[in-house]
Amino acid sequence: MVDNVRELVLKILYKMDKDNSYSNLLLNETINKIRKEENKKQTNKKEVNKNNESKNSENKDNENNNNRVNTKNNLDSRDIAFISEIVYGVTTWKLTLDEIIKKYSKIKLNKLSLWILNILRLSIYQIVFLDKIPKSAAVNEGVNLAKKYGNKGSIGFTNAVLRKITKKDYEDFYLIKDENKKLSFCYSIPLWIIEELKNEGFSYNKIEDFCKASILRPKVSIRVNNLKTNKKDLKTILEKEKIKSEDGILEDFLILDRVSNLENLEAFKNGLFTVQDEVAGLSALVLEPKQNEIVLDACSSPGGKTTYLAEKMKNKGKIFAFDVYEHRTKLVDENCKRLGINIVKTKVNDASCYNEEYKNKFDKILLDVPCLGIGVLKRKPDIKWQKKKEDIEEISKLQLDILDTCSKYLKPGGEIVYSTCSVFRKENRDIVEKFLEKNSNFRLDNLYDILNEKIYNKDKFFIQFVDKENNGYLEVLQNEKTDGFFICKLRNIKEN
Repeated sequence: MVDNVRELVLKILYKMDKDNSYSNLLLNETINKIRKEENKKQTNKKEVNKNNESKNSENKDNENNNNRVNTKNNLDSRDIAFISEIVYGVTTWKLTLDEIIKKYSKIKLNKLSLWILNILRLSIYQIVFLDKIPKSAAVNEGVNLAKKYGNKGSIGFTNAVLRKITKKDYEDFYLIKDENKKLSFCYSIPLWIIEELKNEGFSYNKIEDFCKASILRPKVSIRVNNLKTNKKDLKTILEKEKIKSEDGILEDFLILDRVSNLENLEAFKNGLFTVQDEVAGLSALVLEPKQNEIVLDACSSPGGKTTYLAEKMKNKGKIFAFDVYEHRTKLVDENCKRLGINIVKTKVNDASCYNEEYKNKFDKILLDVPCLGIGVLKRKPDIKWQKKKEDIEEISKLQLDILDTCSKYLKPGGEIVYSTCSVFRKENRDIVEKFLEKNSNFRLDNLYDILNEKIYNKDKFFIQFVDKENNGYLEVLQNEKTDGFFICKLRNIKEN
């Protein structure tokens, strides 16, 4: 019999590879479907008689759950957690898992069917990285899946490969002498990312820290909506839901311990908080929006930063929120509605194309521009396999176009925050420096002073990432506490 949970994992991994889909979207789709089915079953269960309830209960007690094997269709919270663990784990460790497969497979990976390749990946992940799963269970369930999704030859091949796998196969990667290759295999990072960081001047130790952070499970941080509640009251509400929280680095943030399905909490539905990484919220704080100002968020979807701007403005003033696609501006509208914000006007607009209507219109502008996302690998590991070195040139051109265009929308004396969730200098410093070369009416504000004097950050955490001597850029490599990010602040010094 095939384990229903592992089969669901396999289907998600297969679809990710076949359709180039993102793991978080497929996971959410799968889990939401499971929860709807379970809720429907619970509703139906109330309608059956006591004898049937008793019989169902007896069957459930007799069900064999050893080694997380489930041949039934009903999935509990442990099954859902297991699905998330394997999908996220395989996605994170794909390169490393494939290198282990290459060690024992005489068949090239691109010659294997996607079904068999992903059966090997999910099975090897359990053997190498999950201590609580016996090797025998991982091997047997992998072979069972091969029987259903492969042929006679692939069944024997799967069995032969998996029986050879041990944890030492991973440990051996630490013996590799080539530094770049060692980092790539040990932390499952494409070689081109490591080489790019090295070429940009990052030290080996910094690159290794970056790689280590990329395999960490991201902490869940939420932003308190001070328009509706405060941190103390929200903590109390979360405690009643048995959710532990602690203060974040920034004043308006809380860090949650081991939570999932936050969108189903009444506190979320009622707009008491937003899920957001702290360093993402920091870009809105650095802009320092004030009540009654006219502000532009030129790349706004899904609205996390837009809504934070509105909250800091106490929902007074006006915010224009642009995005290229209508369905993405609707996400901003939905978030605003949930949070009780009514000063945001969304508009389908390409931020890289000049519109005379907005010339000198805004007091402040937030440009959280499209980027490769290399600073959020621990949160979105799919990026490692979907982005390529060649993408840097194309995205950096777009980033400069957006900055050039939107700078014309700023009032004299106004301010722009330029930010990305990437760590490549070609997307960050180089863009800003090219812009300043052509625009003498702009200068950089030193973020050291802003972070030291105006923005509360616990233990002055973010100050360590400011390049104080070089124009005050804020460059955060992804770390244990936050994602990777770049932030700088530009001021239009032209007089009226």
